[in-house]
Amino acid sequence: MWPIDRRYKAATFEAGRGVIWDWGRRTYVMGIVNATQDSFSGDGVAGELDKAVALAKNFAASGVDIIDVGGASSRPGADPTPVSVEKSRVVRVIEAINAEVGLPISVDTTWAAVAEAALDVGASVVNDISGFQLDPDLSYLVADREVGAVLMHNQRGREHHDVIDDITSGFITSLSACDSAGVDSAKLILDPGFGFGWSVSQNLEILRRLPELVHLELPLLIGTSKKSSIGTVLGSRVGERLFGTAATVAHAICAGIDVVRIHDGSEMRDVVTMSDAIVRQRGSVG
Repeated sequence: MWPIDRRYKAATFEAGRGVIWDWGRRTYVMGIVNATQDSFSGDGVAGELDKAVALAKNFAASGVDIIDVGGASSRPGADPTPVSVEKSRVVRVIEAINAEVGLPISVDTTWAAVAEAALDVGASVVNDISGFQLDPDLSYLVADREVGAVLMHNQRGREHHDVIDDITSGFITSLSACDSAGVDSAKLILDPGFGFGWSVSQNLEILRRLPELVHLELPLLIGTSKKSSIGTVLGSRVGERLFGTAATVAHAICAGIDVVRIHDGSEMRDVVTMSDAIVRQRGSVG
């Protein structure tokens, strides 16, 4: 049935800085700040604090809801980033953004040491592309600090069966880690991991079948922005994928997604606002 009838174990989410997200009311937007030199999207701001702050201010002006700061590239084939280097990168950028921009900040990391340092300087959400399956200390840190977390399913290095079964299995493992650590389910968001270990056809299948994940009754996030599957379908380079990204964002919202992770603030904010006006049952559009 369209639009998707979403149900949630918890009605709201504490994003940080006193901001409460009300699930189902609208779609929330996460803006990406890559504190790296080798991001696939070519927009890394490693060592350029003024550039990072300017990007965060643009996101804030565009109506983005949270800024996601990462210090290690997750693109296929990227060299591993030492934890000490990743920590140094994100701490400097988060400190700078936190001092000048009033939005909540999430830290994109798989390591407890990096997350702890980020939380100490102003981050309020942990975004883990391993879904708490790489560093066992990370789930306990999230529980202890009582912060929000995004748990992504990462299919890299895994056998493929059915895409939704694979994603659901990964989510169950991650949620089990949360239960063991005492993480409150009201503080969790799930990400199916578009682009992480899937073929182009499988990524498109994930988009088509997103409604099959709403039964978990947890909010869902997706990050399709500028990814290679869009480039393959359109025959476009990274800088030419704005409209392809817009199509995936609009579709994802219609399929029940609650948060979209993006590079282009003002453009995707418009896509989200228009999609919400069509899909969301609650609202004040005259």
